[in-house]
Amino acid sequence: MKDTTGTTSREGVERHSVEEKRRRISSTLCLLTLFLDVLLVSGCGEGVKPTATTTVADSADQVLIGMKHYVTTSSILRALVLADTAYFFNPTQVAELRVVHVTFYDAQGNKTSTLTANEGTFHWRTGDMEGRGNVIAVRSSDGGTMHTEAMRYSQARNEVSSDLPFTFDSPNQHLKGVGFTADPDFKTVAAKHITGTGGQFVLPSH
Repeated sequence: MKDTTGTTSREGVERHSVEEKRRRISSTLCLLTLFLDVLLVSGCGEGVKPTATTTVADSADQVLIGMKHYVTTSSILRALVLADTAYFFNPTQVAELRVVHVTFYDAQGNKTSTLTANEGTFHWRTGDMEGRGNVIAVRSSDGGTMHTEAMRYSQARNEVSSDLPFTFDSPNQHLKGVGFTADPDFKTVAAKHITGTGGQFVLPSH
């Protein structure tokens, strides 16, 4: 008769060892899961909130990196619009732009001014646009600089305007005001509440 006592004993030890390893692995996994749960719960208060850029990117019909668009009137170039990123929305025919650079031209094709902004909106049906966030317009003739937080451009009227406070600096002027309307080369500017030195803009008629 064959003695199986030793074999049975070894098998029992082996089963015990395997079960012990399984318990340890299970415990480790439980601890890891608990640790991750704690991290997730602790992060919920702060949260990674969706940014405006994320929302725009998710809902845009088309995203274009490195946009370049020519704005013309009767086949005459009036502006060149550049943007790092453009989010196009077909139903409204609007493009939301990020990091905007616009160059304006006169009827003879000469550059009159440039405009830069953190972001903007371009209406491709009308050619109108708006710059927002650290908007800086520089006059090409003498480097005169207009600084405000939002500025609109109307292609039909060929004018730029803002309702917000602004500052304007040129070689012989330092002016401040609230709201203005001007041609894109800033030769004629109508503004309100002007203060500063070195002359004044044209005051708006009432």
